[in-house]
Amino acid sequence: MHQLTLAEIARALADKRFSAEELTRALLTRIQTLDPQLNSFITVTEEQALAQARAADARRANGESGSLLGAPIGHKDLFCTEGVRTSCGSKILDSFKSPYDATVVERLAAAGSVSLGKLNMDEFAMGSANESSFYGAVKNPWDLTRVPGGSSGGSAAAVAARLLPAATGSDTGGSIRQPAALTNLTGLKPTYGRVSRWGMIAYASSLDQGGPLARTAEDCALMLGAMAGFDPKDSTSVDQPLDDYLAALDKPLTGLRIGLPKEYFGAGLDAKIADAVMAAVDALKKLGATVKEISLPNMQHAIPSYYVIAPAEASSNLSRFDGVRFGYRCEDPTDLTDLYKRSRAEGFGDEVKRRIMVGTYALSAGYYDAYYLKAQKIRRLIKNDFVSAFDEVDVILGPTTPNLAWKLGEKNADPVSAYLEDIYTITANLAGIPGLSMPAGFIDGLPVGVQLLAPYFQEARLLNVAHQYQQVTDWHKQAPSGF
Repeated sequence: MHQLTLAEIARALADKRFSAEELTRALLTRIQTLDPQLNSFITVTEEQALAQARAADARRANGESGSLLGAPIGHKDLFCTEGVRTSCGSKILDSFKSPYDATVVERLAAAGSVSLGKLNMDEFAMGSANESSFYGAVKNPWDLTRVPGGSSGGSAAAVAARLLPAATGSDTGGSIRQPAALTNLTGLKPTYGRVSRWGMIAYASSLDQGGPLARTAEDCALMLGAMAGFDPKDSTSVDQPLDDYLAALDKPLTGLRIGLPKEYFGAGLDAKIADAVMAAVDALKKLGATVKEISLPNMQHAIPSYYVIAPAEASSNLSRFDGVRFGYRCEDPTDLTDLYKRSRAEGFGDEVKRRIMVGTYALSAGYYDAYYLKAQKIRRLIKNDFVSAFDEVDVILGPTTPNLAWKLGEKNADPVSAYLEDIYTITANLAGIPGLSMPAGFIDGLPVGVQLLAPYFQEARLLNVAHQYQQVTDWHKQAPSGF
């Protein structure tokens, strides 16, 4: 059962080949047996999952149907879940149990999904390796000595290891797409505002976006259909009709115009990854697509722009964690100032402290114009580059990451080298456009991902291209040895 995709599970449940409770018990056993190797879960909600599975079985017995009814999933541990610890991978929230469900959690539960628990992540979603978590690093199931990517590394590792068929993630600068690439999954970052951020603990509010991680584009379409849509509780949610993501999957690619940015294929890209990308291009051309070289001239400024804007927003968002209202509180503070200082110093990890300090500096008097305002101007230029490019092409294709998954601890002494791994993904967040990573091969036994970008609210197009590619390739079907 654990080898089935979300879509296959839906068909099996409809055909009564097994019950949701039987499936849930089987996966809970796998988690108990295999996850100690991976550390992908922070909290396993066994009793809640079994109750939800029994409820799903009862709904089916009463004649209800639905692709996610009884389907097991997991949530990245920044989606608030009522009565369950929501830690954001941080000591400062280790004791926090949310009094409500995030909109994403609520919608997936309403669709009948069964949540098996909360998944490990970089602390407050700050990281590219899932090594900054208070609960320890997550391991990549393809090579347990390597990182699974971040910050949604727990979600990616759990899905890749067949502990569950799909999971939620969040993407601020590539945190769905990058781990998808490093663990051989399909991961989708929707258009900013397509999926509600209400109840999703914020890192950088103008960049964060929730989305699905699964093995196939079809499964991502199933997840997105339940997650997406306008939410009046979220001021950044966009009131725009949803596409039928499943219906769009089978559209032929004849006449599809693919853009290849010349900036993607310069220094810094592993030559073998470049070869895998071009092999994917050849496969799409055989399906009827045409290819054109394009330019994104301001891409070179993306990393410095992002690493001013995101930390600046984080310094504001994380000011609420002060030891007063909820979360970790230091012992025996001498006064209010001591309470603030020691609660934050003891509760936050090194990477979070680093980004808070960078962001506070960028917003401080005398530096706001020089750093934050300039970064926002660059952001606009990057957006304009995409708008111009999409006048010429339908999708943009390139590598998801410049390198393969690296060894655990390899980049800890040089945070900037880890930041550079986001070079191809962060532009989509700065511009607010949707992006998808799909499996495209292996190098020395490690997965390679190819990224697709599309105009605003064209998630259906991304899923269509990925699905058609997955009909003529089998990279996405490969499983890591031992899982």
